[in-house]
Amino acid sequence: MRKKIELNSQTRILVVAGGWSSEREISLRSGRAVFTALKNQKFLVKFLVLNKPGDIFRIKNCDFVFLALHGSPGEDGTIQGYLDLLDIPYSGSGVLASALAMNKVAAKRIFLSCGIPTPRFQVLEDKIIPPEFSFPVVVKPVSEGSAIGVSIARTGKEFRQATRRAKRYGRPVLVEKYIAGKELTVGIVGETVLPTIEIVPNQQPFYNFVAKYQPGASKHIIPARISPAIDKLAKKISLQAFKALGCRGMARVDLISDGKNVYVLEVNTIPGMTATSLLPDAARAYGWSMENLLVKIIQASL
Repeated sequence: MRKKIELNSQTRILVVAGGWSSEREISLRSGRAVFTALKNQKFLVKFLVLNKPGDIFRIKNCDFVFLALHGSPGEDGTIQGYLDLLDIPYSGSGVLASALAMNKVAAKRIFLSCGIPTPRFQVLEDKIIPPEFSFPVVVKPVSEGSAIGVSIARTGKEFRQATRRAKRYGRPVLVEKYIAGKELTVGIVGETVLPTIEIVPNQQPFYNFVAKYQPGASKHIIPARISPAIDKLAKKISLQAFKALGCRGMARVDLISDGKNVYVLEVNTIPGMTATSLLPDAARAYGWSMENLLVKIIQASL
């Protein structure tokens, strides 16, 4: 159980960002946005950028750590374990849920065991073998975020290229059956399920890194152009996925809908907080400012 703290103008909050993953620059953007919003709330806020592993020892003299780290070591349970040892409360999920969500294969196996729909998949270790299902397929690194290393392959040649590209970010590689449909995302803060967002990339094949972070490269449509039944289902299985992994505080669940069904793609335990990020957009649609959102996240994480 995390130590309880009282939020007031004397609460010392340390925003931690940076790290050494491929998502470092996005983490820095998220961290700066969080730092500014918390300063506006009159907390005693400091900003720490991690540049090397030893920098974690600079985490001290604070009442709460707000994690804006994307990828390792912030999103995979590593820093959560360190903070647990120090008995410093922090934003978001704990060690196990963070590690499970970061590993897409482990997460999908839990989804299947809980009856949560997710696209068919296979795992490639070393050899590049043909997919077990027909093209097109989606090829992903198992433990990367921000769609880094993700490709859609429609032919055998594209599949081999996509697999080699994904392997640059580690092994094994995840291969999913491609589902044509609307890309959706549902934000969760505590027990509150935020409005469903439909994501429409502009001139990109899917919601890739460029579509995520380049201003104007995608549209976030709220409310999503889906039926009430699909919207209800998307929110229901998002909360189920959140709870199945043992998440707490906040998360963003990415989904795909073919119009009849909804499938969970992945759960992001530390969603982006940049100017183009989805969770702040969903919060605004719900009536929360960025400042309100961050306070809600802190409260839900304790």
